[in-house]
Amino acid sequence: MNLSDKIKILCIRSNISVSKLARLTGNTPQNFHGKMKRESFTQKELELIASKTNSTYNPIFILENGDQI
Repeated sequence: MNLSDKIKILCIRSNISVSKLARLTGNTPQNFHGKMKRESFTQKELELIASKTNSTYNPIFILENGDQI
C-alpha cells in the first residue's frame, strides 16, 4: 500500500476529507493532492498530518533479520 492510500484511509477513519486535512496542515487542496500524487511529503509534514488526525507517525526501517532501526 502506498503512502497516498494510507493517507486516504487515515482521513476516512478520522472522519475528515482529504481537502480538510490539506487545509488543517496549511496546504491548499490542490497542492496537497499533488503531494499525494507524487508522494513527496517530508517527515515533518507526515508528523503534522498525524497530529491533525490524532494519530502517530512512526517511520522505521526493518532489516531482513527483523532488527528495527
